[in-house]
Order: sequence, then structure tokens, then C-alpha cells
Amino acid sequence: MVAVPKFGIGASALRKEDFTLIRGQGSFTDDIRSDEALHGFVLRSQYAHAAFRILSTEAALAMPGVRLILTAADIAELGNVPCKQLVTQPDGSLQDKREAPLLCRDRVRHMGDAVAFIVAESREKAEDAAELIEIDWQDLDAHVDLATALEADAALVWEERDDNLAYTYHKGNRKKADAAFERAAHVTDLTVVNNRIISNYLEPRAAVGRYDTESETYILNAPSQGVHSVRNILAKDILHVAPAKVTVITGDVGGGFGTKAFCYREYALVLEAARRLEAPVRWVSSRTEHALADTHGRDSIMAASLAFDAGNRITAMRVRMTANMGAYLSQYGPMIPTMTALMATGVYDIPVLDFEIKAVYTNTTPVDAYRGAGRPEAAYLIERIIDAAARELGLGPAELRRINFIRPDQFPYRTQGGCHYDVGEFEGHLDKALSLSDWQGFEQRRKGAKNNGRLRGIGLSTYVEICAFGGSEPAHLHLNQDGTITLYIGTQTNGQGHATAYSQFIAEKIGIDFDKIIVRQGDTRELAKGGGTGGSRSIPIGGVSVLRAGEDLAEKIKRIAGDELEASPEDIELVNGVARVAGTDRELDFAGVAKAAKKPDDLIAIADVHQDEATYPNGTHVVEVEIDPETGQTEIVAYQIVDDFGVTVNPILLAGQIHGGIAQGAGQALIEGAVYSENGQLLTATLMDYAMPRADSFPMFKFETRNVPSKTNALGIKGAGEAATIGSTPAVMNAVIDALYHGYGIPALDMPATPGKIWAAIEQAKARNAA
Repeated sequence: MVAVPKFGIGASALRKEDFTLIRGQGSFTDDIRSDEALHGFVLRSQYAHAAFRILSTEAALAMPGVRLILTAADIAELGNVPCKQLVTQPDGSLQDKREAPLLCRDRVRHMGDAVAFIVAESREKAEDAAELIEIDWQDLDAHVDLATALEADAALVWEERDDNLAYTYHKGNRKKADAAFERAAHVTDLTVVNNRIISNYLEPRAAVGRYDTESETYILNAPSQGVHSVRNILAKDILHVAPAKVTVITGDVGGGFGTKAFCYREYALVLEAARRLEAPVRWVSSRTEHALADTHGRDSIMAASLAFDAGNRITAMRVRMTANMGAYLSQYGPMIPTMTALMATGVYDIPVLDFEIKAVYTNTTPVDAYRGAGRPEAAYLIERIIDAAARELGLGPAELRRINFIRPDQFPYRTQGGCHYDVGEFEGHLDKALSLSDWQGFEQRRKGAKNNGRLRGIGLSTYVEICAFGGSEPAHLHLNQDGTITLYIGTQTNGQGHATAYSQFIAEKIGIDFDKIIVRQGDTRELAKGGGTGGSRSIPIGGVSVLRAGEDLAEKIKRIAGDELEASPEDIELVNGVARVAGTDRELDFAGVAKAAKKPDDLIAIADVHQDEATYPNGTHVVEVEIDPETGQTEIVAYQIVDDFGVTVNPILLAGQIHGGIAQGAGQALIEGAVYSENGQLLTATLMDYAMPRADSFPMFKFETRNVPSKTNALGIKGAGEAATIGSTPAVMNAVIDALYHGYGIPALDMPATPGKIWAAIEQAKARNAA
């Protein structure tokens, strides 16, 4: 038997990694310093679209301290930054690849595009040298407006193409949808905009490249969401060497949100420079470089319609989506809009879907996965249009949702998007959230706000997402000679608390203190493969393998201890780092167990549990806002969430994920958004211009769970990393529109609902009502 651990699954264990971080003893990429290291700087285009010729680099190279200047001609043998996910179009063809070069040869296609890489003894010297590179620029027409990117007179991002269409995609049955709309008793139409987002993680990207001339091996230190995928892309797609010749190391990471999952051009550039110079080369992004060069998120327009029968049941959904790819196809960029089509029907029993996507190129930074990656767009669309339909049908938003929910007796349920929902009790968390928020008492609160000259609105969203996609994550557990246990796993913490959560899985099976468990991630030398972190997969997928490895190692410890203590393994209990014969004082600590092992494999346990299907977290968000009509300022005054995550591993970690996710979703709803000028200049390239939510932007959250264990995950876990971002954005916007509709008859507003936009909408409504 194993004694019940103090900090097993379900316990509110405090984050073990925080003690190091709050003392400033973390190890981030920029902390890697050496006297011999050189510094790299990327010369970037100030034009959104231009042809150019590099006339001379001589003056720049002649500057004291400048060691190397790379242009496209110097690295012609290296590959592009690859797109790894192409989309199959309705005619069966794959879309064309339009990948970003490491350095542009003769044309730049967005502001911040890379033109040259300068290496010097300091960053300042590299920047000074960049100003002396002689370049002949020819400014070209740029197109940045998503809504008009396919119009006949739109400037072409790729001059050899006939238009800016990147691909076309379709999901569903158009003929069935057309027939359903012809029969409909009511049709609701709504167009929504998902504004472009800059992730703005706390730690900007950085890279340190080294090259070992003896072994001909490249070594990269960089923040990532998984070192193995970065290594494979660098080796196979860019450097054209065997993966064994590339080592990628990630230390502490200050936020990822999808945007750090990718292999960026600077990683290959520091490695190539290090090889040529036989010295370490460092590059650290500025905040403005992050805004210009790191992939952006969202950026789509969706025109949608819902058909209803006489009983207010949805009979069909039609969507026409235009999605921005930016100037190039990023690593997974083309896939993201297709995820929106996959999840378009949400928690509703919608029998017919007709979803068409037209993805387009624009002269803007490439777009890729950002927290939720396509699923927030889907939830935002369906939850906004459900609210609009409820107003048109004269029903309450909760009532219309109840009528159309997939019922518990319909599971397992195959959606028209192609998802296989295993379980769900959507009305259960809706009812609990309405009770938690005192929904019935809201009108009194609305009246009180009106008496104070403010508009109060309430909004909800009932969301579902797909995550923890089928696959596996190997976990290697080692009992060390000092009695500690080391876990090697190929996920990558970006601040989520992996070391704490994984330690709980280990403690569940092996009685050992948290401080005796070492979690190792982020080094391709230590583990042959790993799936990285993304899609809320680390705990549902990795945690299962960790638990199974813990079970295996526990049995090995018992067998070794049993031999030493002359007892049956079944009589051995593991507690507080010792193996004890139950009911006696005969025991052997784990260090003694390690010394007694006959062979190294007796101290190692490896598990690689495969999951066939994805999981589907779901829940309800209820938000109340107050708007000052004189200024358009919105304040979130109440926020309640009830989620179904299947199983809660650690309530404290889970609450942190929810709070952070709400901030990002509400930030998009109210204030965030990348803005380009007509000629392609990014106007929000600093934190002076790009608005970010702050702690005082929110009230205290009320968060509860109503878990229904997953049937596709071995432990019933569904995943939670992206869920709050998915549920929060539509809930906040529904609350804003509820306030504006009841105050001035304003039925719709696009994100971000900034004070200026709200004030203008109110003034227009006043003028319209007066007329």
C-alpha cells in the first residue's frame, strides 16, 4: 500500500517554483551572459511593402567592434522559416506555401520584416552599424485592411499572384443549410470582428547561439513552449543538419500564450553567426521588436446566420469567415481559422453547418496561435449571435440557450464541425452560474446604477473548447542516489506551475516530499522527444504518463526494499521518503533503496500513455459591467465562473489559470487591439500605445467548478489553460451590449469596446433617437 500523500491530486499545494523566482534566482535566457559573447541586432524594414537593394555594407563592417553582417545573399543555403500546417481546399488541393525568409532578399512585406543581421561586441555598436548599411528602397503600395483584402483594386502582397487569397476552406453541407434557411421561421444575422492581438508576455524573446566546432553541434538557448519542435525545425528545415547536431535549451519562461511555441528567424541567425565567428552570439528582443516581429493573434471577420424553427430551436448555422494570415504563413497559422470552423456550433445541438473560410494575405505581421487558437473566435461568434437571437425572439439569453443545449442523454455527440463530445451537462453549470451571480436580482442592480447615472449590463457565455488533443507525452522518472526523484518530460512550463502539478502526480503514488522531486524540462540532450506545451495538453496528457511512471517506480522501490527488509513487496508502504514494512519500524530510506538496486534500470520508470481523443472543457461565465455614458468608460463590477474541467488537480493553480485567462479575454473585449495605418505602419508598437488590462481592471472573481470527468482521458482531466480566455470575451461583450441596448437601443458593437467607441455609439444613438 501507499500512504495517502499530503500533496496528491486535488490538494491545494502552493507552487514550489515560486520560492526561486521571487528571490530573483530564476534562469531566463537573458540571464545567460559571458564575457566573450557577441551581440546581434536585426535590421528591420520601416516599410510595410517595399522593393530594396543593399548597396553596401562596407562602412558598417568597418566600424570598430563590428564582427559580422549577414544578408540574404550570405545565407542562401539556409531554409525559410517553415509553415508546418497547410490547409486542404474544397477542390482537394493544398494551399501554396508563402514562408518567411530568414532575411529578405529583395522585397519586404510587412513593417518589421528582417533585412540584415549585424553582430558586434555590443548591441549598441550593432545598432549603430545598422544605420550605416546603404539600402536603396522603393516604397510599394501596401494593403492592411482585412475587410477589403480580396477586392479587385487591393494592392497585392505577393506580386506574382492574381489576388491576396491564401486559401479557401469549407466545413459542413451548403445544400442542407440553404434548405434549412428557406424553411426557417426566424433568421438572425450578425457580423462580428475578432480584433488583432499582440500577446505581450512578460518576458520578450531572446536567444543565445553557440557552435561547438569539434562536434559540429549547434546549441541554442531560447524561451519556448517545447524544445523538441524548435530543434527539429532548425535542423531539418533551416540548417539542413541531423537533429542530433542541434541542441535546444529552454530555462525559465516568462509567459508563452502560444506565441512562444514557434521557431523564429532569430534563432537560426544567432546559430549561423556563432558558427561563423566561433563565439557565442546573443540577441534580445525589445518590446517594440516583439510587437513587430512575433506572431500576432486573432484577426478575423465573421458574417453569421442562425435559422430557427417555430419552437426556437436552431436548425442551421451559416458562417462566412475572412481570416488574416499576415504577410507570410506562420508555423501553424493556416490551421487556426479551421479550428474556429471545428468548434463553431459550441454547446448547441445544431444539425446543419455551412462554414466557409477565405484566408488572406495582408502587409502585416503573420498571425498564428494565441491563447485558445481559433476556439475563442468560435465561442465569441456563437455566443454573440445567440444573445442577438434571444433579443429578436423575445426570450431571455439563458432560456434560448437551454432550448438549444445538447442534452446529457445525447452524449457521446458528434458535432457538425467534426468533434466527438464524450460528456457534458451544460445546463448544470449554467444554472449554478446564474445562482452564483444572483441573475434574478439583476434588474434591481440595473435600476440602482441608472439612479447613479450609469448603464449596467449583464452578459453570459456558455462555452466548450477542444484541447488535450490525441497523442502522448513520455515521462521518465529516476530515483537518484541521494533519494530524490527526477522527472524528465518534454512539455515546457511558461509559468503554469508544472513542477508543482507534476509533483502532485508523483506524490500520489510515491510518498515523498515536494522538495525531493526535481522536474526537468527544456533540454533536448536529456530527452529524445517531447510534444511541448500548447492546447492545454501538459496536465491531461503529460500528467497521466507521470502518474503511470510513478506507479511503476513505486513498485520497483517496493521490490528492492522488500528484498533488503526481507518482506513481501505487498507489505511495503512508501511514506515521507522511506520504504517501511507496514506496522513495524523496519524501514529503508529512498537513498538506501537506490544504493541497493542491482542495475540502473531498477531505478528508472518510463511511461508513455497514448490518448486517442481530445477532451472538451466547458463552462459558463456571467459578467456585470457599468458604463459611464458621459465618457464611455466600462467597469467590470462582478464576475462569476462555473467550469467543468473533469478533475481538478490543484485548485490554486487552476484558479490562477482562470484569472489570467479572463484578463486576456476581457482585455481583447475592452481595450486591446493592434492598429495599422493605411500604409502599414504599426501604430501600437509600444506599451504607450497598446492598451493592457491591469489588476485594478477587475473585481474579485467568483470561481467554482462543476466537474463531469472526461471519458477520453485516463484520469478524467479535461484541461484548463485556455478555457477562461475562450469564455470571457463573449461574456464581457454581451454584458456591454446588454447595457447599451437597454440604455440606448444599441444592438451590436465590435471589439475592442473602448471608451471612445462606446461614447461615439451612444452619441450616434442619441442623435438617431432624437431624429
